[in-house]
Amino acid sequence: MQQTMLAAVWDGGSAPVLTRRPVPVVHEPGDAIVQVTRSTICTSDLHILHGAVPRAVPGIVLGHEFAGRVVAVGPGVTRLRPGDRVAANCESFCGDCWFCRRGYVNNCEQGGWLLGCRIDGCQAEYVRVPFADQCLYPLPHGVSEESALFVGDILVSGYWGALQCDIRPGDTVAVVGGGPVGLCAAQCARFLGAGRVVLLEPDPARRALALAQKLADEVLDPCREDAPAFVQRLTGGRGADSVIEAAGAPDTFELAWRVARPNAVVSVVAMYESDQILPLPRMYGKNLIFKTGGVDANCCPRLVELIAAGKLRTDFLITHRGPLEAIPDGYRTFAARQDGCLKWVVTGPCKTEESVS
Repeated sequence: MQQTMLAAVWDGGSAPVLTRRPVPVVHEPGDAIVQVTRSTICTSDLHILHGAVPRAVPGIVLGHEFAGRVVAVGPGVTRLRPGDRVAANCESFCGDCWFCRRGYVNNCEQGGWLLGCRIDGCQAEYVRVPFADQCLYPLPHGVSEESALFVGDILVSGYWGALQCDIRPGDTVAVVGGGPVGLCAAQCARFLGAGRVVLLEPDPARRALALAQKLADEVLDPCREDAPAFVQRLTGGRGADSVIEAAGAPDTFELAWRVARPNAVVSVVAMYESDQILPLPRMYGKNLIFKTGGVDANCCPRLVELIAAGKLRTDFLITHRGPLEAIPDGYRTFAARQDGCLKWVVTGPCKTEESVS
């Protein structure tokens, strides 16, 4: 009799459906099967439910942020073995195509955003991970699965966004959006040498968190105050040396380039649900450099090391927890930001007679 597991599935509608699915097995030599001990809900999952991800396949198990324990590997896997505790990257990549060989792994010819989009993801008890040697990262002693949960998406997105800015010691970096990616970007900008981090965020609770956790030096509600004028006052009239756009709201792309000084870098890591406008006549003379894109998985092993060394952390992101059985409520809470929800973490399934041991 085939074993089954609990899973949160997108059936094409606007909410996840809890159902039972067969426990995944190894299909390809490079596969690993991971028992999911921690997973979470991402804004990208909401984009799927909103119909904003055309590549998403109805009927998939949702989710791409997780950590867990390897339970089986294919014959082509050489770096992992059953029992290893691992963090995962949300992007799959082969490591051998033209793009991967040049370090552009998020443009892999065979990979990309597969888990929870094109193939079954991690909001389940088990998940099959293709290209496991490239996309799973063993955790050293002392680094818990929960502390490494965000390595492969939220943290790496923030780190990569800050890395794109080419931050020089003492720079003023503005971060647009105080959600999970924005808060991680602020933390990483400081780690990479920013002298002042300014967070532009309308939610007062998120602004307060950024100050309390020392993720930002200055915070501002851009809906109530003139953000470009505020940043200019802080910088002697110049504007921010670099800007990280991590919000993805209808007006935040424009906000990002407006607070930037001439010759600044604007790093866009937000995922939008509609096209953005590049108003070149209004930008003329600012000589801005725009850098865009998604997760850069090359950074993940480095981030595990930085977490182990206590130089980066993500515990401040976790505001809500619950078992897999409660994930429909988790989606509602996360989408509505109820009770100050930043990240709703799935702690695993409740043990029932049907649960896989």
